[in-house]
Amino acid sequence: MSVILPLPALLLPPELVPVGQSTLYGNNPTLPPLRLAIAGEQAFMLYIEPGIIHPRVAAMVHYCCELLSPLLGHTLQELLPAYASILISFNPLQHSHLSLLPLLIQQLLPEAAITPLQQAKQLQQAGKTVELPVWYSSDSGADLLSVAKAKNLTPDEVISLHSGTSYQVYAIGFAPGFAYLGELPQALAMPRRSSPRAKVPAGAVAIADRQTAVYPAASPGGWHLLGLCPIPMFTPQHSPAMPLAVGDQVRFVPISEREFQLLGGHL
Repeated sequence: MSVILPLPALLLPPELVPVGQSTLYGNNPTLPPLRLAIAGEQAFMLYIEPGIIHPRVAAMVHYCCELLSPLLGHTLQELLPAYASILISFNPLQHSHLSLLPLLIQQLLPEAAITPLQQAKQLQQAGKTVELPVWYSSDSGADLLSVAKAKNLTPDEVISLHSGTSYQVYAIGFAPGFAYLGELPQALAMPRRSSPRAKVPAGAVAIADRQTAVYPAASPGGWHLLGLCPIPMFTPQHSPAMPLAVGDQVRFVPISEREFQLLGGHL
């Protein structure tokens, strides 16, 4: 069970609690609050304004990852950033939750607290811009027509809205190469399908809520399908294995079925 424990009051002796601070950022209301949770025997979950999908929060996630990697060094086994959180997995042979807390309290948290938000945004803006071709059609996107009907739009309007937006990569998860992109225009926001498909094809471009993504491999899924992308989203023998990374900006470019095939795509 993961129990949320506000910092800096988690199992800390009095000398480690910053005087006069009830939250990580003390009296600075412009920065999002951070909370820590124990996530299993060898991991913490660092929450940065949970439930919020916003570039400001993503910038702080990115910046905290930049701080954590050199701070934890060889103790760190993995960092998994998400929309508003970071899973911090450490080597249990070198540290425990209790032994890592002073390090996080005394070094990570003060550094994050005094860093101007603009600096965090600049780090986030260092991501690259990636254009992904998409063959939008009722043949390649099984839900294109139903999404258009549900939103009182034409299929061409759905395509225009989806491809006319620049999306930020907020997290990589669910499956290798599955990048969570946001935010989808409100006019296209759709709840997930009530009945997930047993198999969604690799390359499927899909939407759910205010998110969009490209399925890297065939898998079950409950998102609404708009088209197909011919670009592989995960190739383990390549370096890097994924064309997208957290912090990147993504734009979808409509292409024809013929162009889809020429780029290596197949139904």
